[in-house]
Amino acid sequence: MQHIVHLNEMPSLFSLYRKIMFGRKPGWNGELLESIEVNCCDIAIKADAVERYAKVCEYQFDGETLPATFLHVLVFRLQAELFTHKSITFPLLGMIHLKNNIRHLRNVSIDERVDIGCHMSDSRITELGLEFDLTGQVTVKDEVVWQSVSTYLYRCPQSRSSRVRPPKGAAINWEQPLQWHLDDDLGRRYAMASGDYNLIHLHPILSKRFGFDRVLVHGMWSKARCIAQMMPHATMPAFEIDVAFKLPLFMPADVTFALEPIDAGYQFEMRDIKGRRPHLTGQLTYL
Repeated sequence: MQHIVHLNEMPSLFSLYRKIMFGRKPGWNGELLESIEVNCCDIAIKADAVERYAKVCEYQFDGETLPATFLHVLVFRLQAELFTHKSITFPLLGMIHLKNNIRHLRNVSIDERVDIGCHMSDSRITELGLEFDLTGQVTVKDEVVWQSVSTYLYRCPQSRSSRVRPPKGAAINWEQPLQWHLDDDLGRRYAMASGDYNLIHLHPILSKRFGFDRVLVHGMWSKARCIAQMMPHATMPAFEIDVAFKLPLFMPADVTFALEPIDAGYQFEMRDIKGRRPHLTGQLTYL
């Protein structure tokens, strides 16, 4: 069954999280997910929201051109709205972000009004639980300017969890990587800037409810921070940024970052401080 939700205005994050946190959902019913689409048109972008986002992700915001990952903030609101739908029987909170792909088709100016859509594009059952893709699209006057696919995992107790070897880093020169320190309040600061208030990112007591001893970094902060570092290289108006989130990254932490040119772009990774294990691996490709 297909469900289509048309919104007259962007949903309130406060109202959404009140529904998500206090709404009762019985848990995954073991079935693949139904098709759900949420869209909202003629949205104005607020300069102060972009500035807060750029600051926490360390973008050099020029006051005009949106950071390449900012539109995910707006798409995420529709993702949260989608998860309040009655056909979704499990909560949004505690889900794990596995992968994210963004196609930045052209620069978007802060004074442009945008139409945004989000839909459940695929779901599948794996050994770890239910994995699914949420596809987002942003248009300006019927021109597609930005697209994304976010892949999430809902862990469920009845799923088989096989023992997996820790991931290895790609063949990137790691002799002189950059080093970044992540404070323990980063999750709260990013949540305030992005609206992503998943409990595993906010406080150790909350993250322990989902089996984590410490607070995890948002995957989309990690991606945004890498792209902010690479922006001097991302000079063409159209490019694709594909990342996979590997090992959980707990705060506080010190991490390393390096990139290397490949055909039509760059490959990059964020690793632990010793440069041995990747937290994020990605590729930027010019279109």
